[in-house]
Amino acid sequence: MKLLYFILLPLICVACSRTHYIGEEYLGKPYLLDPLGEESAPDTDPLIRFDAFDCTTFVETALADGDVDRLTKIRYKDGKIGFINRNHFIETEWLPNNTNLVKNISAQYGKTAIRRVTIKRAKWMKLVHNVIDTTPDKTVDLEYIPYNNFDTIKTDKPLIVLFTLTGDPKFIKKTGTELAVHHMGFLLPNGMLRHASSSGGGVVDVNFDEYVAKRKKMPNNIGIILLEIKQNDSRR
Repeated sequence: MKLLYFILLPLICVACSRTHYIGEEYLGKPYLLDPLGEESAPDTDPLIRFDAFDCTTFVETALADGDVDRLTKIRYKDGKIGFINRNHFIETEWLPNNTNLVKNISAQYGKTAIRRVTIKRAKWMKLVHNVIDTTPDKTVDLEYIPYNNFDTIKTDKPLIVLFTLTGDPKFIKKTGTELAVHHMGFLLPNGMLRHASSSGGGVVDVNFDEYVAKRKKMPNNIGIILLEIKQNDSRR
């Protein structure tokens, strides 16, 4: 029995380390907007890299444990590589196409509200990338926690946190579509937010409560969405 205990203990510790310190190997790596692509036009950036991240690619790479095949399944609908097939929008593509990986559990941490958002993918594709796309506009309801509905969030496992916005007319005019999700990162059990930050210059840990306090003061910021990371997700 004692021998079994000593055999299992290292395995348990390794699992806990990976769970509680997700993305730790990328701390200090610089911020770079949109660092990944399909290695061919219209986005010739690589499928995977470990030297620079934006907020989304950091979360995706950490979830994939740095494995390009797992990352591809997260970033593309049905894992089929292609610019049109990429999950460009968290609201209408990334979330519904990764239900095997994440689950919205915001209601477990505070009284929630609904943010309804309409994503005009085809208009965005044409205006921002000059790419023809026939995807119809899509409206979805996102359950989120308004900033005034929670204090400190306690968790015993890392959660993905999505920072939620109202519509911004200036952004809509510039891009052709509105957004509800502006930023993402990991909320860790120690109360830190681990994220790729443009203002922080790269992948950093910051106090989550202090970060939220700053967000509350910013225009159009309304709350957060909390996602549970399912077991046996992209590693299947």
